[in-house]
Amino acid sequence: MQVLFEEDELAEMRRCAEQEKLTLSEWVRQTLREVVRRTPERGTEQKLAVIRAAAEHDFPTADIDQMLEEIERGYRST
Repeated sequence: MQVLFEEDELAEMRRCAEQEKLTLSEWVRQTLREVVRRTPERGTEQKLAVIRAAAEHDFPTADIDQMLEEIERGYRST
């Protein structure tokens, strides 16, 4: 793989690698692995399916003004 960076970006990456006492190549590998680990595996379609399923529920709720009043009442009682 070849990735091209601007000189100022490359200099910043070298500085980061030096702080970690790593070669630039190892710092890049570790950084990319971390990003991959943190990236959710669910795709867009799967996320939309979850939202659609949740939207099918019909839970009782109150008027917004009533809910806000009850919340405020709760704050004042503490």
